This record gives sequence, structure tokens and C-alpha cells, in this order.
Amino acid sequence: MIEAMLADAGWTLTQLDAVAFGAGPGSFTGIRIACGVAQGLAFGAALPVVPIPTLAAIAQDAFRERGWRHVVACIDARMREIYIAAYERAGDAWREAILPSVMPPAEVLRSMLDRHDWRGGGNGFGVYPAVASQLDLVEVAPALRPTARAIGELALPSVGPGKGLTAADALPLYVRHRVALTADEVKAGIRL
Repeated sequence: MIEAMLADAGWTLTQLDAVAFGAGPGSFTGIRIACGVAQGLAFGAALPVVPIPTLAAIAQDAFRERGWRHVVACIDARMREIYIAAYERAGDAWREAILPSVMPPAEVLRSMLDRHDWRGGGNGFGVYPAVASQLDLVEVAPALRPTARAIGELALPSVGPGKGLTAADALPLYVRHRVALTADEVKAGIRL
């Protein structure tokens, strides 16, 4: 599929300047696969790798599609939690106002944001609609998602001689480090 897509564009893998990927947070398996594919392609073609946070990609899509400059990105993290971050547009780049984190929706507080013109994007707002009210957001778009286009746009400033990471140094962005319980924890009724 990758070869076919590149052929449609008239390129080969070795003609690319870098390989970018959605680094997470997100599905544990999905971000590991994305990282592994990016590493394999980059290693085989001697290309640098540019990991892009998926929540930042949501902010980028919100900016491109809607012109939003203050974006809370929120996706369902399963296990009754959300992945959340906030980004402010500063010139041609984003500044992280809230670093990517994972938390129960009830722990989201308005005091996390410093102004009142924030908007929200991502499926976390569809799964947990109260989060938008808790943050006093002006508007939400639960259908916004991290797209390949947004990942590419965010990767561009990190592409060029001496930029990017080696394939071996590219890693997923985990904000939840514990994804399973031991058998004894399950028997004891502990829940993540």
C-alpha cells in the first residue's frame, strides 16, 4: 500500500526527506504499530523520523479546518479516562498550554486553562460531553481527529539536514504507563 501510494505520487521511498508518524497518545497497539512501521521504513531508506503527538495533530486539524487558535484536544483513553492536552497557536507553531496527560473525565477543571476562548476537538468530547462544560469551552467538534495531513504539516519544521531522529531513537508517546492488571489484582477487585 505504501509503495502504491508513493508510486501514485511519482516518488520512491528513498526520495522522501523524512518519515513522520502519529506517536500517541492513543491506542497502545496502534501507536506501537505506527512507530514500528515508521522505524522500518526510515531504517530501510536511511531517513530521519519525526514523531508527532496525536493530540497536537487534532489541534492542527482544528486550526486548518476551523481557524481555531486555542484548542483543547481530547480523545477517549478507554478505562473511563481521557487523553487531554491544550495548544495555543503562536505564529506558525503551537505552544503546549497543557501537556498531554491521561485522567478521569471528572478530574478536568476549568482552572487548567488561562483564558476563556478555548475550543475542543476530539472524540473524548463525544464520549464524555461533560468535559466541555467543565472546561467552559466556547465550542466543541468531537469529529476532529488526528489526520495524516496534520501530522505531515506539523512534521515539516523538523525535516531537513540534521533534523529528525534516527529510526532507533523514535519512540511512541505514552502518557499512560500501566495498561493491564496482574491476575492477583483482578481477583482483588482492583480496576484501572
